[in-house]
Amino acid sequence: MLTIDLNSDLGESFGPWVMGHDDQVLQIVTSANVACGAHASDPDTMVKTMQLAKANNVVVGAHPGYPDLLGFGRRTIPCTMDEITHFTATQIGALMGAAALVGHPIRYVKPHGMLGNNSAANRDIARAVVKAVKAVDPKLAYLAISGTESELAAREIGLETYSEIFADRGYTGSGQLVMRGQPGAMLTDPAAAADRLIAFLKSGEMPTVDGKTVKLAAQSICIHGDSDHAVGMAREVRKRLEAAGVTIKPFLSA
Repeated sequence: MLTIDLNSDLGESFGPWVMGHDDQVLQIVTSANVACGAHASDPDTMVKTMQLAKANNVVVGAHPGYPDLLGFGRRTIPCTMDEITHFTATQIGALMGAAALVGHPIRYVKPHGMLGNNSAANRDIARAVVKAVKAVDPKLAYLAISGTESELAAREIGLETYSEIFADRGYTGSGQLVMRGQPGAMLTDPAAAADRLIAFLKSGEMPTVDGKTVKLAAQSICIHGDSDHAVGMAREVRKRLEAAGVTIKPFLSA
């Protein structure tokens, strides 16, 4: 029987500005990547998101990104490797504070946005990120984009490592995500996304924008929580996967 986790990037509101529909998405997914105050979020949002995750028995991971509220962490900020390690470690620590208040532990780390993309493509950046994770708590797992430098660096340093694919993102022939703004970067049709996922889970082959496929492996599927179609996408994907006999279950216990 096939088993897969559904994760989403959540807790990305800031002050009075609301991003996404976290309360609805947290009733559908099994893992939540919660922003840590650098690319998005604030202390109240972190605590509130942790409370919602606990109420829905959703496993939580820290979601650190470039310190770039204006760009939502989707721009590359020039940094040294030490700076990347430092801001990653302190962001994880911030969310751990919220977790302690709520009584719902952080179980893993997944880098956000351009930090995730850059660590997927660049081994040095990947090593800087996983170094921070291991220093904060070597028992934390690491959720990496499947088949990338990030995945390899996490295993190299000895972290418990899991891999993800994306329900709503396009892939290049090298297994990297198509950059936002480029043709084929986003999938907005829930039925088409579900069809692609079901085919992938059966074959291990992910279609790419050049009309070919790339071999990937994954324990989790990410559905972005910041898009207009997030709730509909999450509901359709879960419904279709379960109808196809796939068990939806977190890759880690709460």
